[in-house]
Amino acid sequence: MLKFGPYRFYFYSHETTEPPHIHIDRDSQSCKFWLDVVALARNLGFSPKELRQIESMVMENKEKLLEAWYEYFGR
Repeated sequence: MLKFGPYRFYFYSHETTEPPHIHIDRDSQSCKFWLDVVALARNLGFSPKELRQIESMVMENKEKLLEAWYEYFGR
């Protein structure tokens, strides 16, 4: 798990059949972004403005997140 400000970035260990992605939570809001080509997969409660901020964080840290994904799940 990684923390960026109020956001918690994490993987679910049972999601081994999906392409690389990251879950992000803050309070009761949650979203999921694909990592190979950064794109929103799901949003539960974040505003469009906040989603853009989160997407920027994902894009800025894409390589680190993909590295963590492959380290955890393998290739």
